[in-house]
Amino acid sequence: MLYAQTPAHEKRRAFRERLASGELLRFPGAFNPLSARLIERRGFDGVYISGAVLSADLGLPDIGLTTLTEVAGRSQQIARVTELPAIVDADTGFGEPMNVARTVQTLEDAGLAGAHIEDQINPKRCGHLDGKAVVDLDTAAKRIRAAADARRDPNFLIMARTDIRAVEGLDAAVDRARALVDAGADAVFPEAMRTLEEFAAMRAALEVPILANMTEFGKSELFSAQQLADVGVNIVIWPVSLLRIAMGAAGRALDALNEEGHLRGKLDEMQHRADLYELIDYEDYNRFDTSVFNFTVER
Repeated sequence: MLYAQTPAHEKRRAFRERLASGELLRFPGAFNPLSARLIERRGFDGVYISGAVLSADLGLPDIGLTTLTEVAGRSQQIARVTELPAIVDADTGFGEPMNVARTVQTLEDAGLAGAHIEDQINPKRCGHLDGKAVVDLDTAAKRIRAAADARRDPNFLIMARTDIRAVEGLDAAVDRARALVDAGADAVFPEAMRTLEEFAAMRAALEVPILANMTEFGKSELFSAQQLADVGVNIVIWPVSLLRIAMGAAGRALDALNEEGHLRGKLDEMQHRADLYELIDYEDYNRFDTSVFNFTVER
């Protein structure tokens, strides 16, 4: 009932243990707290919170318009309803190194298990669009160093995301990833990698975990979880997939309303009321207050 029973520090500890095992952890992207709970119920390893999704949820493009307050607030809502660890896209850290430090402590307080901070310039843009620009290595390293120094829980994962692959190529991405690990990163997110061989090269160059972003309609081929595991990837995210599927279905439902005036033909595509109530533990609230739930739902 209400929120998860596992405290944030325990989620972080367990997440670090699993990450150290070398297995591939699957983190679908949640677009709201309810979808995070569905991810948990379907047996995944963690929840990813995408900056692009948070921006889209506000009707904004993913170009660095969201604030730390908005990101931390929504992330807390998502993280606290699931027993799974949640990692969040912290963009460029929302400012200079001192802002990055505050970002990390704010996200710790919000119950996140980790965050990634990227090396794009401000204002940033989606990692799979052309025309990106990255900061110099010194600036990127200062962001990561500030993040690592600021955390209070040593199990809070500081992940360095580098977008330099699309700007200067794979060798530059490997070099920068190594430097960001030296600056204090616990893991690396090499954005917009194009082939399995590129992931394998990054894996061979680093001793820390690496993440693969399997976003649709982007620069990377959509490799399977097994393909990524075979080349040594440790975390795979599908950051915007659930939002895209949900919005696609919503658009088709609105089309049906326009064309037919009803949704009788869409009932099989909907989550049943009974399934929703099970997902939000409706009956558990009855044990707290029988006036909240005093009826049954017929299927």
